[in-house]
Amino acid sequence: MNKYDTLLNDLAPKKFGKKGVIWTSFLIVIIIIGIIAYIDQLIKGQVVTNMRDYALWGIYISNFVFFVATSFVGAVAVAILRLTNNAWRTPIVRIAEIITFAAIAMAGVTIMIDMARPDRLLNLFIHARIQSPITWDVIIIPTFLAISALLLYFPLLPDFAILKNHYKETNPTASKWYGKLSLNWKGSKAQKAIQTKSIKIIAILILPVALILQTIDAWLFSSTYRIGWDSTNFAPYFISGAFVAGVGALITVICVVRKVKKLENYITEFHFDKLGKLLVLACLVYLYFNINEYLMPLFTAKKGEMTHLDTLFTGHYSFLFWMVTIGGLIIPIIVLLFKKGRQPKAMFVIGLIVVLASWWKRYIIVTPTLLHPFLPIQGVPESWHHYFPSLHEWLITSATLAAALLIITLLVRFVPVIPIQRTADEQELLETEKNTKS
Repeated sequence: MNKYDTLLNDLAPKKFGKKGVIWTSFLIVIIIIGIIAYIDQLIKGQVVTNMRDYALWGIYISNFVFFVATSFVGAVAVAILRLTNNAWRTPIVRIAEIITFAAIAMAGVTIMIDMARPDRLLNLFIHARIQSPITWDVIIIPTFLAISALLLYFPLLPDFAILKNHYKETNPTASKWYGKLSLNWKGSKAQKAIQTKSIKIIAILILPVALILQTIDAWLFSSTYRIGWDSTNFAPYFISGAFVAGVGALITVICVVRKVKKLENYITEFHFDKLGKLLVLACLVYLYFNINEYLMPLFTAKKGEMTHLDTLFTGHYSFLFWMVTIGGLIIPIIVLLFKKGRQPKAMFVIGLIVVLASWWKRYIIVTPTLLHPFLPIQGVPESWHHYFPSLHEWLITSATLAAALLIITLLVRFVPVIPIQRTADEQELLETEKNTKS
């Protein structure tokens, strides 16, 4: 019997069942509705949104920052675990790579949606100003996307070769495509050496690029000198927040994939225990930076800063602020400190709460600050005093979130989410060690 046979029965991509078809169709419908709303926005202009001269960075930028933050899981859970050779990482790294690729791809799309005039996209390159953080963003996002794609693709080469042989008899078309994607992988020592070295280089590269990406995003805000963003704490604040959002997304997706694809024998409670501890660490670090960001200004803030803090602590945005702080940080820390809280079902709930809180956190980072403009707000229309997304904005934003989920869904469908080759090698090594001891 081939050493891959048992693994292929469990890990080889399978066709969607009824629920999979319904889920995919649902996402496509949301995307189509969002495209229609976007076309209407292009025709009629930004007047169909509730963004005005003050709240000019609405839900689109909040969504963009969320996608960028979520993509950070590629650096945290993939690169670090790969470089430190943690053996327990095997069943989870590919899912993390898929999330990273989907998130950063949609971050690029979302920022173009926010531009309102996509026909002027080339101006970002033709008239780029190197001293502008926006120019740095234009450079770093495609760079991170390319590195993420390579980090996902290179480790897949052996698995594509295995799937090519697996489907040769039953599905020649799939076998043909997997064969092309495998780049003529034969598993020779030379190929393995090149692949190992390439993955290591990419894993090293993605760490500084990910940190630079989060830092540039923070600088886009802090360099505007606006109340609420004018902080030297913003870069580490963004990085620690991305740590939370990325690990939360990873836990949530792993729970769903594990259940749907029946991978309980591969993604075990041990892995959830490790991920739970990682999320606790992420939440503690982010809570520390939240305290720095909001507590110190209480003692030193000028009048404008105090008005902003009052809006968050007791004013219009207080419910959202305390919901994301207590529900998205403090409660997960308390729950995950206990072993029962790191069980799969509890982890799914916590992961989902953390992801939702992370999205709304970006919303309250962006919106309240913009409603404290430089110029006096007296004499402007009443609608400019407040901001809440219009139906067009919600539909378009929902479409981008659905598109990210669709990318994840399709990759999970056609790509083995747990490495077949590496899992087989690890099982073989364990078997050899047992035989040696006995």
